[in-house]
Amino acid sequence: MPAATASPRTPVRAAKEAVLVGAVDVARLAAEEMALPGQVGEHRGAVVEDERLVTHRFESLVPGYRGWHWAVTVARPPRGRVATVCEVELLPGDGALLAPEWLPWSERLRPGDVGPGDVLPYDGDDERLEQGYEATGEDADELAIYELGLGRARVLSREGRAQAMTRWYEGDHGPQAPVAKAATAQCSTCGFFMKMAGSPRTVFGVCGNEWAPDDGRVVSVDHGCGAHSETHAPEAQPLWQPSRPVRDEMDLEVVATANVGAVIAGEDESETAVDAVPDVTTSTAVPDVTTSTQDDVASTGDVADQE
Repeated sequence: MPAATASPRTPVRAAKEAVLVGAVDVARLAAEEMALPGQVGEHRGAVVEDERLVTHRFESLVPGYRGWHWAVTVARPPRGRVATVCEVELLPGDGALLAPEWLPWSERLRPGDVGPGDVLPYDGDDERLEQGYEATGEDADELAIYELGLGRARVLSREGRAQAMTRWYEGDHGPQAPVAKAATAQCSTCGFFMKMAGSPRTVFGVCGNEWAPDDGRVVSVDHGCGAHSETHAPEAQPLWQPSRPVRDEMDLEVVATANVGAVIAGEDESETAVDAVPDVTTSTAVPDVTTSTQDDVASTGDVADQE
């Protein structure tokens, strides 16, 4: 008798379900019908799920399903002595090889994943963005004082600013970068683009999108990438165009003639049988009473004349 264990959900005793616990062969046949040949291994025991409900477990030999097992649930009616298969499943066990939990793209995406030609879907409810007329929080007085260079011993000269801006513009964060050439929109129209202060603001800003490859870096206004706030990923196109349904009205359906001949023969026999029936109307015709009566009267007259 195979080993059986009571399920922690119910206090049903295994001895009470001896019929179902002993239905190992029935369960194995059901699993073999579901699986391919040679994919059902040894019996690993039975679990009493509930009253008159037992699940048999078999080792899985399916390639690629390490740690899985076949689960065959059998049941019986009250006072029944025959096990009936309810369902057959391939279930993971302890240490089974499972696919990672599915996560939406917004949770799977990591900074730096967006490369040249990649485009992120448009998010109209991005909490990191707001309408342009709602932008606040800048203190004009503080910006003016900072631009004067108060508090610093020295500031960039015109030549220093020109060299820095030339280096940035001709580098990987300018319009000639591969990611910028593949982009469909420029940073100047992106909501994550933060303009720089002073004269560089007409050409440069800082990227504030964590998904962009240039996050936290100075980029030119004509730079771009696939993480633009206003672009949308293209819709996936089908691999092939579905063909229209074909309706063939010129082909003839071939029907076996044997049955048709039998039907015709049967109809001929029926007609022959009908012809064999005697003509009841002709044979049972009512005699002409008027003619017979006249003949009788004429005969009577002749007799009278003779007398």
